Amino acid sequence: MTNKQLPSEAGKELLRTLQNRFEKNKSRHKDIEWAQVQAKLEANSSKMWSLSEMEATGGEPDVVGYDAQTGEFIFCDCSPETPKDRRSICFDPEALELRKEYKPAHSAIGMANEMGIELLSEEEYRYLQQLGKFDVKTSSWIKTPVEIRKLGGALFCDRRYDHVFVYHNGAESYYAVRGFRGMLKV
Repeated sequence: MTNKQLPSEAGKELLRTLQNRFEKNKSRHKDIEWAQVQAKLEANSSKMWSLSEMEATGGEPDVVGYDAQTGEFIFCDCSPETPKDRRSICFDPEALELRKEYKPAHSAIGMANEMGIELLSEEEYRYLQQLGKFDVKTSSWIKTPVEIRKLGGALFCDRRYDHVFVYHNGAESYYAVRGFRGMLKV
């Protein structure tokens, strides 16, 4: 996790953006009040920085749930398509290192770590798809089981034909329409 902080004015602007999105998309977070979310955000400056990174890269983060066990609100990238500034990347730093020619600029796991967020699991991705229709033209890398990754593969998902599909690819592959969606608990 990062300890980076936003300047005061940038933090206020981000709170306004998040509140507006929260108010416009109440179906994503029934029974959650903005005042509770705002209090948690104001008490967690490093997580505010991570949310600003999600926003800056086109993720449109919003509250999608509440973890009653930890007392944390769950934010997820809710942009209609995989975040624009997180595309054309391979799966992880190891895959990036293996790539000898035509290396992408970054990897999904590497970027997520730098931003202080996590890739979605298959279960989390499927849950997000219950809240709207996401990735109908793009796809998103997801957490991949160790057994698959050890063999050089990685998983990604998208939504086509009104269904969520899980696919595999070599972890070093990258495409202009594939990025990743992140999640952050606050």
